[in-house]
Amino acid sequence: MTGTELLTAVLLGAGAFVSLTSALGVLRMPDFFSRIHPAGENESLGQTLILAGLIVAAGPGGTALKLVLVWAFLMITAPAATHALTRAAWKDGRRPWSRDDAPDAADRGPAT
Repeated sequence: MTGTELLTAVLLGAGAFVSLTSALGVLRMPDFFSRIHPAGENESLGQTLILAGLIVAAGPGGTALKLVLVWAFLMITAPAATHALTRAAWKDGRRPWSRDDAPDAADRGPAT
């Protein structure tokens, strides 16, 4: 295995791991505002690592340039889409989850 293949494998593996943990974060968070964070932030890192691995595998040339343009497009649109979704949810009346919203909040007493 050459150094390029090893670097590609590491970047793709790291990107897949970050994307998987991002998906698990979406499943584990209690409300929309908590879920949007791993969906937006961590997924951008996962996409960056995966595209970096593909760029290393492609080598210099037209394919790598196209992958860089895809990465730039994703880095512009993903945060903007996350912001737009969050703002729309806020305007729709959704509010962040608090400890008082937990099912057993009455058993614990007031929040500190």
